[in-house]
Amino acid sequence: MKQPARAGTVTWPMRGLTRAIEALVAAGGSAPEEARLVAANLVLANASGHDSHGVGMAARYVDSLLQGGLRVNQHVQVQLDTGSLLRLDGSSGYGQVVGREAMALGCERALQQGVCVVALANAHHLGRIGHWAEQCLEQGLVSLHFVNVVARPIVAPHGGLDARTGTNPVCVGIPRAGHEPIVLDFATSRIAQGKARVAYHRGLPVPEGTLLDDRGAPTTEARYGVVPPYGALLPFGEHKGFGLSLVAELLGGALTGGGTCREPDTGKRRILNGMLSILLDPAHLGTSTYFAAETEAYIDWLRRSPTPAGAPGITLAGEPERAARRRAAEQGIDLDEGTWQELLNAAQKLGLSAERVERLAASDI
Repeated sequence: MKQPARAGTVTWPMRGLTRAIEALVAAGGSAPEEARLVAANLVLANASGHDSHGVGMAARYVDSLLQGGLRVNQHVQVQLDTGSLLRLDGSSGYGQVVGREAMALGCERALQQGVCVVALANAHHLGRIGHWAEQCLEQGLVSLHFVNVVARPIVAPHGGLDARTGTNPVCVGIPRAGHEPIVLDFATSRIAQGKARVAYHRGLPVPEGTLLDDRGAPTTEARYGVVPPYGALLPFGEHKGFGLSLVAELLGGALTGGGTCREPDTGKRRILNGMLSILLDPAHLGTSTYFAAETEAYIDWLRRSPTPAGAPGITLAGEPERAARRRAAEQGIDLDEGTWQELLNAAQKLGLSAERVERLAASDI
């Protein structure tokens, strides 16, 4: 059953919430397997502590579907195949499906040949990019991912006062023999746009230095990242984050053939991603034994760094997400009332009653 959490939120069991989102996606015409993959991906993002890429996105997906920007039951299309180079098109299908298919093809080739470069264009929102690194890690592969976002621009270039690009994430997955892997996954903006959405629904400010208002002045009011009149998020690390964003835009958007983010705001809810992924098999390099030993020696060196009294110690990329998943499995997932109402409204647009969604979400059987 749902449980009250902190003020303005409710806690849902993971299994129930997954079934509710699965029903929502299926109501939009998706086949059962597609609905399962989308729901599992979104709920896992919440469970990992990344509400910005979690079930709150489903309401936007429904709008995109109804506007024709998202197409159900699509599969990745091969445009070019040279063995170690794949150029793929997602046909505006659910990123949770075409992203999985693209990485499956890339993993197969990397294991055969040692390396594969996958250029995926025109995928609808790919979600948390760390999910795709984790898919590669299951095969023991190192992977690098550069992603652009073709939608309403929401991030200002360093030195600029209005939005010109997307949040353009960069992700790296590094396997560790006998240990949990390293998964580095971050937006090149100070915060993901979804984090502004979560803050807005919870009535919270965003951190200083994160957002500009519609006049280009600094603000902490989350609404400027969520509702008109829109402002602009700022890149992290000033010129450094902007530089990474530029690289992700050109590699994920231009090199893949999917296009770059340079359209004015049309009001449409479509989110298309391009992703350039480089997958490497350490075994083919002949350094896998050394790589594993040197990785652990270096991590041990890092962990022996002194830390302030009471501090948790050195944290590696991927560890916070795994800890969050353990908590979510035991305690459920908190959703704010604003996000939950958006989901219920989206369900009703597809003819799915709010009562049924709540009943599914509350079930933990």
